[in-house]
Amino acid sequence: MLSSIFPKSFQQKSRLTHTRVALAAIIFVAFCASSTAQAPARSGPALPTLGDTSELSVSAERRLGDRIAASIYRDPDYLDDPVLGDYLQGIWLPLMAAARARGELAPELEQRFAWEVMQIRDRSINAFALPGGYLGVHMGLMAVVSSRDELASVLAHELSHVTQRHISRLMTKQSDQMPWVIAAMVLGVLAASKSPDAANAAIVGGQAAAMQNQLNFSRDMEREADRIGFAIMLDAGFEKQGFAGMFDKLQQAARLNDNGAFPYLRSHPLTTERIAEVKGRLQLEAPGPALPPATAPDASGERVLHAWMAARARVLGDPGVDGLRPLLAEAQRVPVTAGASGAWTPRDAGALYGGALAASRLRDHAQARSLAARLTVAAATRQQAELADTAQALALEIELAAGNSTDLPRLKNTRARAALLLQARADLAAGRAEEASSPLQGWVSNHPRDALAWQLLAQAYGKQGQTLRAIRADAESRVAQLDYPAARDRFKAAQDFMRSNRASGAAASNYIDGSIIDTRAREIDQLLREQALQEKLDRKL
Repeated sequence: MLSSIFPKSFQQKSRLTHTRVALAAIIFVAFCASSTAQAPARSGPALPTLGDTSELSVSAERRLGDRIAASIYRDPDYLDDPVLGDYLQGIWLPLMAAARARGELAPELEQRFAWEVMQIRDRSINAFALPGGYLGVHMGLMAVVSSRDELASVLAHELSHVTQRHISRLMTKQSDQMPWVIAAMVLGVLAASKSPDAANAAIVGGQAAAMQNQLNFSRDMEREADRIGFAIMLDAGFEKQGFAGMFDKLQQAARLNDNGAFPYLRSHPLTTERIAEVKGRLQLEAPGPALPPATAPDASGERVLHAWMAARARVLGDPGVDGLRPLLAEAQRVPVTAGASGAWTPRDAGALYGGALAASRLRDHAQARSLAARLTVAAATRQQAELADTAQALALEIELAAGNSTDLPRLKNTRARAALLLQARADLAAGRAEEASSPLQGWVSNHPRDALAWQLLAQAYGKQGQTLRAIRADAESRVAQLDYPAARDRFKAAQDFMRSNRASGAAASNYIDGSIIDTRAREIDQLLREQALQEKLDRKL
């Protein structure tokens, strides 16, 4: 019953529903810095947890998460930007490894949960955890954090909510109140088409009734997530200054009574008790290196790379033309000498990157190329491979956006997902479909849930006249986004194509592909039957 409501609610008013639906389902929307208590030292022993009192099985929680994630995939605000995705993975994977090493990540959860960080095209500063190991990060959050350590503090907190099964435990705790929450959601969905304000009132009213009685219980969970997440962040090699910086941002927003850009402050207000606990924990930890200002040169390149990613998030957060023009103007004010001698400040670097991407979005391709060229020169001067690769990728991205298909530069390093997919796009634009398909084939065999890679592979096969393989790749992209009905339709289309060509010689050459398609079609049919049965059981409950 609960999971069946999500697809409708996410489709009503996408930009407002991400947080509201998550809260109405008693799914936590919080930041690591929102509260903390008694975090262990970097390598100290793990403290006792609250205990797993959940009556929801791991497989049931994953099914619930899949239903919600499938709705998010279809939401217009869902974003799969490979560049930001690689950056997030560079933070997320060390956190997962630290959680595993500390014994916080149970083997069953690691195997059965999705462990996927989703990107949301929304300028609000927010992150959330969903059932089944799905996490979400808004572009507004990535744009405002000052360092990768601050971002790590957020992800570590959300990771701890999932590893400690807070969502399923809270659902068990409030089972008597869940019908009231569901009723409020149904009323909100029905009212949305007539009056968004009335829908909001219905949903928020249901939240208030259910959440008030569970306030103390959820605060205990927040403290546990803070304690465990803080320790995981430190063990993963991130600095506590990131935690402190994120907390300062929250505290400042709380003093200003929140202007709506910080949604988590409404569901997790900063109390004086929590503020005192945060400051006490930070004082107990050994002092770390002070964070340099944004105007100070960065010798390592780490802060420059983060500034680039924050600028990218600002552009992809969909600010519109009025939001893109100030980013371009800021880039044009950066002195020409900035970065030429290697003394590059993160602020200047971020302004140039954001300006180049904004100019490309504004179709000012000449200005975009000029700013990207400055980034490339500065990155080459610093002789830092990661920065040079990122600058080269931006230049190629700008050329593709300008519609160029000839004399496109080839990326030197395509090991990362973002570079591999970008090079595939360039090869397709230049008519090199065979060159694009080969690396994509290897990638999807190791990453079968990469929908974007499957989509590009479908295009590559289509341009080579390999229709059957193109249809199958398209179907696999739907599977990767949990859209099983659409995937079944595409697999059926592939089977129909095989039958129509059975009389020709193409049937023999497609025998192996046909066997794979038949097997996958049966698997999807079985999944759909199981989903239908589960929905029938949910309705009875």
